[in-house]
Amino acid sequence: MTTATADLRDVIKLIPGYDPEHPEFVFDEGAALRAIEFFAECLRHVKGHHAGQPLILEPWQQAVIACLFGWKRQDGTRRYRECLIYVPRKNGKTTLAAGIVLYMLSCDGEKGAEIYSSGADKEQAGLIFQQAVGMVQQEPLLASRLLVYKTTKSITYEATSSFYKALSHEVASKHGYNSHCIVNDELHAQPANSELIDVLMTSTGSRLQPLIVHITTADYEREGSICNAKHTYAQKVRDGIIDDPSFLPVIYETSKTANWKDPAVWARANPNLGVSLNLEYLERECKRAEESPSFENTFRRLHLNCRTEQQDRWLPLDSWEKSKKKMPRGLSKCYVGVDLSNTKDFSAAVFLFPTKGGAYYVLPYFWVPRARAAERERRDRIPYIRWARNKLIELTPGEVVNYDWIRRRIVNLSKRFKIEEIAIDPWNARQFAQKLKDEDGFQVVEFRQGYASLNEPSKELERLVMTKKMNHGGNEVLTWMVSNVAIDGDPAGNIKPSKKRSNEKIDGVVAMIMALGRAMLSTTFRSVYEKRGVRQL
Repeated sequence: MTTATADLRDVIKLIPGYDPEHPEFVFDEGAALRAIEFFAECLRHVKGHHAGQPLILEPWQQAVIACLFGWKRQDGTRRYRECLIYVPRKNGKTTLAAGIVLYMLSCDGEKGAEIYSSGADKEQAGLIFQQAVGMVQQEPLLASRLLVYKTTKSITYEATSSFYKALSHEVASKHGYNSHCIVNDELHAQPANSELIDVLMTSTGSRLQPLIVHITTADYEREGSICNAKHTYAQKVRDGIIDDPSFLPVIYETSKTANWKDPAVWARANPNLGVSLNLEYLERECKRAEESPSFENTFRRLHLNCRTEQQDRWLPLDSWEKSKKKMPRGLSKCYVGVDLSNTKDFSAAVFLFPTKGGAYYVLPYFWVPRARAAERERRDRIPYIRWARNKLIELTPGEVVNYDWIRRRIVNLSKRFKIEEIAIDPWNARQFAQKLKDEDGFQVVEFRQGYASLNEPSKELERLVMTKKMNHGGNEVLTWMVSNVAIDGDPAGNIKPSKKRSNEKIDGVVAMIMALGRAMLSTTFRSVYEKRGVRQL
C-alpha cells in the first residue's frame, strides 16, 4: 500500500459516525485522487477573501469527494448513487456542489450527460450556477471547453453533447429529463412534497452510474418535509439500521439536548470553522440568540444543524420551566382571554391574575370535542385522553366543540374569581361574546388578532417569561403550546404569535396574550390616576 493510499484510507473515515468500508466494493485510489486534484488544479474560489485562490479541499470535503468518486462496484461503476451533505450554513456547501457539477460535466466521460441543480426559487437555483460560472471563467482550460449561457442558466460541453442547467421550483415542465447528475441545493427550503425533487430523482433510471447529491442545512419539524425524510433515512444508513451501501450520509449536526452556547459544540457541527466560517461571527449570532429568544431556534437550526420543533421558537422553555409556582390563595381579580376553535379542535380560556409585584399567575382551561380527541391521539400521538383523565382538558360531547359548554364553565368560574374583562376575537365568536355580555353580564372586549393588538402584550409576555414572572403551575398542556409557538414579524419590529407557522396548537398562548393585553391596559390607566388623581377638564 502506498503512502497516498494510506492517507486516503484515513481521509475517507472522516465522515462523522460512518464507516464506508464494505466487502462488496473496492476503493480506487486513482479515481479518488483525480477528483480531489481536479478541485485544486482546475477550480478557484469565486467569493470572499479566498477569491482567485486554488480550491484546495478541506479534509472533510476530501472525504466526501474521495468516497463519491473512489468507491467502485465490481463492474467498475461508482458505488454511491445518492448522497446527503447535511452541514450548517457558511461551511462551503455551495462551492463544493459547484465543483461536483463541473467535474461530472467535464471529467466523468458520460456521453449526452444531463446535469441539473435545483433550488426552491429562482434566486436559490442560481447560486450553484453562479459559482460554477465563476470557476469556469477563472480556468482557461475549462473556459475553452465549456460554453456558458447566462440567460438560460446553463453550461454545455459540446465534445460529449452534455450540459448542466439550473432549475427552480417554478419551472413549468419538469418531465422528460434523462439525468446523469442532480444536485439539490438547500433541501430544507423546498416546499412540502416537492414535485420537482420527485421528478428529478426518478429521471436517472436509464443512466449507468447516476449521482444524486442533496446539500442542505437542517429543517424544522413540518409535515411533508423532504429534507427531514432524507435526513432521517441518512441517519439510519449511518447508524446501520438501514443497509444501503449506495447512499453516502455526510451528517454534521448537534442533538436537541446539546449546549448550543458551547463553542466546542459549534466546532463539532461546523467542519469549516475557521476557514469559510468565522468564530467571531458565531459568537455574535449566539449572543443574539441569548438576547432574543425568538432567534434561538434560528441559530440552533442554521448554525448547529439541529432539527428544531418549529422554524422559530419564540419563548425559551428553560425560563418557562422555571416559573412553575402555583397560584397562592387570596388572588381573585383576573382578566380572561378566550380563543375559540373553528368547532373541531382546541378552544382555550386563560385566567390571568396580576400581583402587586408585577408578576402574574395563569389558570388555563382547554376544551376539545371528544371524538376529535380520540382521532388525534391515534393519528398524532398527542395524549388528549390522558390530559382529560388528569383534568388538564375537558372533552365536550360530539364531533364539534360545544360553545355553550364553554360559556357555562366560564360562568361557574366567575363564582370563584372576580372577572374584570373577557377578551375575545370577534372573528369566530360574535354570538358567543354577545351572550356572555347580554345574558351573563360580563364586560366583554373585542380583541383582534393583528399587530396593533398583539404586539405589545406579546413583547411583554416574552419579558415576563425571561424574568420568570409568568407563573403557570407547571400546566402540561400550556407548556406544550409554549413549545409549539412561533411568531410573525413586520418591518417595523412588531410581533405576534403565528398559528400558521407554529407546528402545533398554540390556542392557550394566544388566549394568555389577549388576557395580558387587557391587564396591561387596565394597569396603565389605573397607575396614572393613582399617581395624580382624576383631573377635572
